[in-house]
Amino acid sequence: MNTETLRSYCISKPGATESFPFDESTLVFKVGGKIFALLDIDSRPTTVNLKCDPERAVQLREEHAAVVPGFHMNKRHWNTVTLGGTLRSSDLHDWIDHSYELVVKSLPKAVRAELSSN
Repeated sequence: MNTETLRSYCISKPGATESFPFDESTLVFKVGGKIFALLDIDSRPTTVNLKCDPERAVQLREEHAAVVPGFHMNKRHWNTVTLGGTLRSSDLHDWIDHSYELVVKSLPKAVRAELSSN
């Protein structure tokens, strides 16, 4: 999966927005105003930070060399994933979905209802 494919997948999620709030190289994806993914578009290889359930985060780190504790993030709840051949696109899609769903679950009920009606 490359940067553009990952970007397209993230922005396709219901209610997802993208912006550069921190700098010109960190593309941030939010839902309901909360971050679910940060894509470093200048890093080579490309990296993405994804929110993750703490137990699952540890498991993914143990199973995949490309998954490490979140860079500049709460390492209990975030993983940094390095793209580039060793990971299946289906795994990345699952991890993006998981991150998105964790954030959606934390949103107020009215915001969640609005997302599901779109």
